[in-house]
Amino acid sequence: MIGCDALIVGGGPAGSTCARALREDGWNVVVIDRARFPRDKVCGGWLTPEVLSLLDLNASEYRAAGLALQEITGFRTGLMGRPSIDTSYSGVVSYAIRRCEFDDFLLRRARVHVLEETSLTSLRQDGDMWVANEEIRAAVVIGAGGHFCPVARGLRNHAASPRLVVAKEAEFRLDGRGTTVASNTPELFFCNDLEGYGWCVRKGDYLNVGIGRRRGSNFAAHVNDFVSFLEGSGKAPGASQLHWRGHAYLASGVGSRPLVGNGVLLVGDAAGLAYPESGEGIRPAIESARLAAQTLIAAGGRHGLDDLQPYQALIRHLHPLVGRRFPPVRTIATAIGRTLLGSPSFTRHMVLDRWFLRTSPSRT
Repeated sequence: MIGCDALIVGGGPAGSTCARALREDGWNVVVIDRARFPRDKVCGGWLTPEVLSLLDLNASEYRAAGLALQEITGFRTGLMGRPSIDTSYSGVVSYAIRRCEFDDFLLRRARVHVLEETSLTSLRQDGDMWVANEEIRAAVVIGAGGHFCPVARGLRNHAASPRLVVAKEAEFRLDGRGTTVASNTPELFFCNDLEGYGWCVRKGDYLNVGIGRRRGSNFAAHVNDFVSFLEGSGKAPGASQLHWRGHAYLASGVGSRPLVGNGVLLVGDAAGLAYPESGEGIRPAIESARLAAQTLIAAGGRHGLDDLQPYQALIRHLHPLVGRRFPPVRTIATAIGRTLLGSPSFTRHMVLDRWFLRTSPSRT
């Protein structure tokens, strides 16, 4: 039987960030993940300088490890198939990373005991301890395994999930294949009903393309239209031949789930914290992981429900949409939104600065 202070289920950015913070405070931490790292994780994947700061990570340190870190200094945005707007910044506003590299780097940097290719198959309480898989005893369990995290399912008593955001994407090495996507300028293409958007992001020698929507109905048709758009525009020739992978997640504006229980906390996508406007989940995953670790450390070894409530209060303050259902875009709002997306000022100050980069005021 393996004994530890904290068991973290999921070795992604949320799990590894929480593990590192606890380990640095002297905690004995075990991380389990059903995958083997580096795992094949497809994601649009960009980080603002603020996220690097939250990770105590220097850009040059990461790049020196031989990992892709593409500087981003602008965006191209618009409605799919319509004229687009180019927005430029005076400096680097974000970095594109490959999740297969990024997640592995963070997990190894945490320097904790990691059990790869290990799913959580059982979890029960034994006094004031948790027993996982009849092999691991832990005082605290942290669910960091994404939307389908088994810890999250148990905490909400297997209640039905609210409507999910669905996405499909592909990442591939260019290998000389032409693309009109500039290396430092990701491109975002909103669906005409404004219920989702597609993207193209360069990551050094790789290109990531994908589409996500708040509605799953007719999703296959939207994917097919996006693929045709990619091929016809020259952004991703041969897009129909790529290996497209699907996934789903819960954004903070489309429903709620409990964040804490007796000796249990949820972080990142397991807590449903992805930003509803952009679907970006890396920053909220890292923020929530840091807050979870701070709450546990401040509790001084206590881990009852009341001891962990400060974490839930902090998350609710940071993500006020948690617990609210994000309404579908109505017809009039859609028409107004399509008009506003043609405005360079609205695109820079609202779409990019507030929704995607989470910065204010605008950088020029």
